[in-house]
Amino acid sequence: MPLSILYRGRLSSCNYDCPYCPFAKHHDSRAALEHDARDLRRFVDWAAGQARMLSILFTPWGEGLVRRHYRDAMVSLSHLRHLRRVAIQTNLCVGTRWLDEANLDTLALWCTYHPGQVSRTAFVKRCQELHRRGVRHSVGMVAMQEHLDEIDALRDALPASVPMWLNAYDERPAGYYSEGDVERLKQVDPHFLLNLEPPPSLGAPCATGEDVVSVNGNGEVTRCHFVAAPLGNLYDGSFERYLGARPCPNARCDCYIGYAHRKDLPIQRDYATGLLERIRR
Repeated sequence: MPLSILYRGRLSSCNYDCPYCPFAKHHDSRAALEHDARDLRRFVDWAAGQARMLSILFTPWGEGLVRRHYRDAMVSLSHLRHLRRVAIQTNLCVGTRWLDEANLDTLALWCTYHPGQVSRTAFVKRCQELHRRGVRHSVGMVAMQEHLDEIDALRDALPASVPMWLNAYDERPAGYYSEGDVERLKQVDPHFLLNLEPPPSLGAPCATGEDVVSVNGNGEVTRCHFVAAPLGNLYDGSFERYLGARPCPNARCDCYIGYAHRKDLPIQRDYATGLLERIRR
């Protein structure tokens, strides 16, 4: 059975200083970065030795592509014959030359624009380069009130074929979005309401723990990033015996990398093979 893996290693550093992010301008020590690189090499080696089809999404607590070991991992994984997709969440702050060595049939980027950290002109130029190269990518933003005009401007600046997604601002007070705001944002991302007002999750059917798992740098496997109960370890294979269909144990799931795997929502149908990189079919 194909297996999708959400990998989150030790990396927690970022070169950006977004006010809504707890890892803004955090710096990893050299020892932590070296440990993260060793963990990642071990994971890539494990993936290379698998026979089943794999899809992999890197979801670091920080910016991975500024680190060479993540770029190298993306390139190496993209060439595996049994790899369906390898993607990473990124602020797209690095150049694109590293993509020369990648297999663009399998590689994809989940790109986030952060106003105040980079100019729209510079960010759009990077997106245009990805488009020119034929790199699968989605683009999105956190829908803060002060950025509503910027959201529209970015949508207008991007090629129509590039999908754009929006995350609701987590720290919003009650009534943060007006009805008009919500309708405006739905014009950019038709699935915005699933992020803003996710339906109750408890007992909902979910693919996590069945054909989707989360893995940390030690190889410890859980069903997803938001359920801490261990399923075993990736490297000794102990997680395999615990894979199976099970309902969601959480009351609420408001993060795309969680609710995207719910079987009762339209996400799986609408995104299909672009689920990990957040690209609608």
